Amino acid sequence: MSLLVLKFGGTSVADLDRIRNAACHVKREVDAGHAIAVVVSAMAGQTNQLVSLVEEAWGFKAAKQNGRAVSAQYDCREYDAVVASGEQVTSGLLALVLQSMGVAARSWQGWQIPLYTDDAHRSARITGVAVDELRMRMTAGEVAVIAGFQGIAPGNRISTLGRGGSDTSAVALAAALSADRCDVYTDVDGVYTTDPRVVPKAHRLDRISYEEMLEMASQGAKVLQTRSVELAMQKGVRVLVRSSFDSPDLGGRGKEDAGGTGLGTLVCHEDDIVEQNVVSGIAYARDEAKVTLLKIADKPGVAAQVFGPLADANINVDMIVQNVSEDGFTDLTFTVQSADLDRALEVLRNAKSKIGYLDMRGSTDIAKVSAIGVGMRSHAGVAAQMFGALAEKGINIEAISTSEIKISVLIDAAYSELAVRTLHSLFGLDSR
Repeated sequence: MSLLVLKFGGTSVADLDRIRNAACHVKREVDAGHAIAVVVSAMAGQTNQLVSLVEEAWGFKAAKQNGRAVSAQYDCREYDAVVASGEQVTSGLLALVLQSMGVAARSWQGWQIPLYTDDAHRSARITGVAVDELRMRMTAGEVAVIAGFQGIAPGNRISTLGRGGSDTSAVALAAALSADRCDVYTDVDGVYTTDPRVVPKAHRLDRISYEEMLEMASQGAKVLQTRSVELAMQKGVRVLVRSSFDSPDLGGRGKEDAGGTGLGTLVCHEDDIVEQNVVSGIAYARDEAKVTLLKIADKPGVAAQVFGPLADANINVDMIVQNVSEDGFTDLTFTVQSADLDRALEVLRNAKSKIGYLDMRGSTDIAKVSAIGVGMRSHAGVAAQMFGALAEKGINIEAISTSEIKISVLIDAAYSELAVRTLHSLFGLDSR
């Protein structure tokens, strides 16, 4: 008996018809003799509605309408209590549909497993998963339908794992259960070389390494949450990304596991991929915001005074650029998620007396475009090609960051699609 964890995203369970379709996929695996755990997201749009209710309760909407200020620092524990309810609804509905199809099933909330997290509410990290009872029921033939995105924090408070956190729930459960595979069902049939809506010639990758998928996810690809890929790489969980809109009659990877071509994209170790391109994909993100601090003292400790309070507020900082010092002062620019911009600006305003900057600016009219591929490790000149191609299109680069297998540039948001198309062609990804 194989043990599989199946995860269905919000678009895959958007209404009862799609929940019934997801149940058909589950039943297919049950009928094949597998022990199954299913992790579900909230129905499409429900989390946004719940977040909107939180903001309305705190006074955000009224403040914007009346032109007055309101603190962004609300009680994140109560935020989690509200937004975690979306997954509870989906898990119960899917369990009911499975029961109506003759499949033994029950729903589980994060606290019932329990799935333990730290106390960083809104973006909690998993610290442990107790799966003994879950495994016993699964091996006895009962499907475990689990509410993703949520867990239990110290103090018995409900916690959530951040947007896309159901992916992380699924991978963590797969690791704890020693599952044979974690199948992530979504609204696309795999991982593409870039967004097909921007580049029609983009094509599906049959396999992608953990390292490449991690960079793709962190640089804007929305297929998998970054932390889920990080956890899969650490624990060696093989993740199959496939479409929930495939016919339920179609099975898993089929011939692909023996070297042929199968459904979806398999995220696996680099050693499991026979041939690698120099660049495997182009990712882009428009949900970035830029913060610039003008005229801060160029002396030891200032950077810590800037980024320390942001870290304490659980605000992740990405690209950082510091200008050349002039007269003992410098400008510092960095990026955060656009959803965190208001909080970041408030944190920095509160720390102004310690940092000592002259002025602060924030903007969201930027985009980050990245070229990603493990082949960069053994090929020189990728950066020069990339910068030259962007220059020919008149695209100015505001900031650059690199890793061993990634080059990212910050550009004006108006040029993001042009940049993606240009780089996709440059690195030979238009043809398979």
